[in-house]
Amino acid sequence: MGDALGWIWELLLSIGFGIGSAVIPVLNAEAYIVGVGVSHALDPVVAAIGVGVGQGMGKVVLFLAVRYRPDWAAKHKSKAPKEPNLTTRWGRFRDKSTRAAKKLLDLIGDAKYGVPVVALSAFAGFPPLYAVALIAGASRMRVLVFAITVLVGRVGRFALLALGVSAF
Repeated sequence: MGDALGWIWELLLSIGFGIGSAVIPVLNAEAYIVGVGVSHALDPVVAAIGVGVGQGMGKVVLFLAVRYRPDWAAKHKSKAPKEPNLTTRWGRFRDKSTRAAKKLLDLIGDAKYGVPVVALSAFAGFPPLYAVALIAGASRMRVLVFAITVLVGRVGRFALLALGVSAF
């Protein structure tokens, strides 16, 4: 029974971190999974599932905040990023990736491409899931479709990371 309680505690702790990292961008879920795997403080797969569930819950909160409180996004708008230096390779890469992300973000409201964009964002992190959650909340996407897509994508992402870390 003690082992089962430990597993539940690990899951709840990871869900809490996942919720926090979903709404506070400074908390890095990937670093949490790697840290757990390297330190062996928690089971990395249990932590990955918990963080994925927590992130899904947190992103749904952002989605609903925009959907039912349209002024929320305007109050929480961040500063515009500074223009990249196009004379450097890094600056050109940043410019191209920013333009690609904007094109994908424009597709979120589309009935055909909205779910694949959310799935790509949830699993690969591009475009950023924080922005996707806000834009999806303002679109016609159904909350259940968004929640399931984010949950599957995040749990898959973190489980693969955890399995990779636990292999060492």
